[in-house]
This record gives sequence, structure tokens and C-alpha cells, in this order.
Amino acid sequence: MLKNIVILISLAGFLFAGDFGYIGTASCGKCHKSKKKGAQLKAWEKGHHSGAFETLKSEKSAAIVAEMKLDVPAYEAPECLKCHATGYGDGGYEVKDAEFWAQVTEKGKPTKDVKRMDGLQSVGCESCHGAGEKYKNVHKKDYEKSLTLGLITPDEKVCVTCHNEESPTFTEFKFEERYKEVTHPFPEGMERKNRPKAE
Repeated sequence: MLKNIVILISLAGFLFAGDFGYIGTASCGKCHKSKKKGAQLKAWEKGHHSGAFETLKSEKSAAIVAEMKLDVPAYEAPECLKCHATGYGDGGYEVKDAEFWAQVTEKGKPTKDVKRMDGLQSVGCESCHGAGEKYKNVHKKDYEKSLTLGLITPDEKVCVTCHNEESPTFTEFKFEERYKEVTHPFPEGMERKNRPKAE
């Protein structure tokens, strides 16, 4: 039963998010890094989600892939990337070759496409909050409108799209405990227009 619910939630998320483009964590971090605003980017960087993609390069992941008899390494396997990268299979992270990653601007810096793709590795902002292309310039001014433009208020349903029995490393998922580990709210007293107050 739980597996069917998870599949339905995943499908709904896939259909909904497909209407919006992913911008990458670095883009979100431009506004969500200052201590005054809550330093959400730093909180994310210190958490487990920021390293989710890198775990796919570990010996443990290689052993899991071998046991699953997959033909590619974990960091290229759809079965792994759907939860270890942002928006995989939905216009977000894509497996790219060395030629793509080597693209640079005239100044020798990574191109915008490379930076965006790099910002979609791991479980980034948009894995939990939805693809940000259309709400990034709206959510600060009009929270309610941003909810119609792809912003998601994460809850247990969002978390269990990945934290479920389908994962080969699944252990019991206690939402309340885990949520406290990853939460990164705005500082107390910082009001945002049109944003409901936390209960």
C-alpha cells in the first residue's frame, strides 16, 4: 500500500514539476545565504542532502550497484539519480559527458549551463521546494502566488518520495526527527509579505 502511495506522489510531483524549470542551488543561494536572512544555504551545505550526489561515488554505492546488477556506476544510474540529484528525469540534472563539463566562457569560467547542471547535483533546494524558474523572483513578494508557480512547502509527502522502502539503504524514516535536522527557517521576527506564520 505504502509503495503505491509513494508511486502516486512521485507521479504527481513529476507531472507538476515538469511545468517549471530548474535553476540550481547556486542560483537559490544568491538570496538565501546571508546570516541576516537565516543563512539557509549554509544550513544546507552542512547537511546530508548537499553531499547526496558524492555518496554515489563511494565504494558502498559501487557495491550496491553491483548487487543490483546495473550497467552503469551509481552516479549515472537513473535508479540512484532520481533521489541523489535534483530534478533528474524531469528537466533537472542530466548525465553529461566530459565535453559538456569542459565548456568554458571566453574568460575561462564554466558556462551558465555547466554551473546550472553542477547546482543540480545532490539533493538541492529545488528537490524539496520545487523547480524555481518561475517563482524565484516572486516568492519574496507574494508567497501565495509563488505556490502557483512551482514553490512547494515541503512536508512528509515530499520527503517520502525518496525516503522509502524502494531505497536499497532505507532505514525507518521518522519525519519529525529528520525534519528538525534539515530545517532552515527565516530568523525569528523576520516577516515576509503574504507568508503564513509557522504554527
